[in-house]
Amino acid sequence: MFKKVNILDEKDERLRKISKDVVFPLSDKEKKLIDDAIKHLTYSQIEEYEKKYDLRPGMGLAFPQLGILKRVIIIVHEYEKGKFNNYVFVNPKIVSNSTEMIAAEAGEGCLSVNREVEGHILRYARVTVEGFDPDGNKISIRAREDLSIAFQHEIDHLNGILFYDRIDKDKPFYSEMEIRLI
Repeated sequence: MFKKVNILDEKDERLRKISKDVVFPLSDKEKKLIDDAIKHLTYSQIEEYEKKYDLRPGMGLAFPQLGILKRVIIIVHEYEKGKFNNYVFVNPKIVSNSTEMIAAEAGEGCLSVNREVEGHILRYARVTVEGFDPDGNKISIRAREDLSIAFQHEIDHLNGILFYDRIDKDKPFYSEMEIRLI
C-alpha cells in the first residue's frame, strides 16, 4: 500500500534551520522514511501514479522537508524513460565543483514550495559529492547537469536555504549568451 510522505510547506520554520550531522546507525524509522521517500519520488515521476495518488513531480527530498533536522538527502533520477537511479547520501558534502555554471532553463521547483517561482539559479555544472550510505559506508559521486543541480538543491535544504533564496533579485533571468541553460 502506497502512502505519501508528509512534506513540510515553505512557511514551516524548520526548513530554515541548519540540520545536524547524522550519527550512525540510522534508526529503523529513519530507514523506513528513506524507503518511503524513494517510493514517493519514483511514483511522482511516473504519470500513471502521479495522477492516481495526486503527487507533484519531484526528484529529490531532504530530511528537513520531512520534519527531521538531520543531514540526509534522497534523489531519484530518471536517467531513461521508466528507469531510475536512487541516491541516498547521509552527511553529504560537495568536495569539488566545476568552474562552469549552468541553470535549469525552466527554473527550479521544490516539493515544499507550492507555487511558481520564476528565475534562474546559477549552479555548478558538475560537482563531486562525498558522504555515507544509510549503512555508514563511505560513498562518492561525480554528478553532472540536472543531477548536479539536484544535489546542490537538496544540500541547500540541509543548510536552511530554499532555491529561491539564490535567485538574483536584480537579474533573475540569464540568456544563453550569458550562461548555459539546460
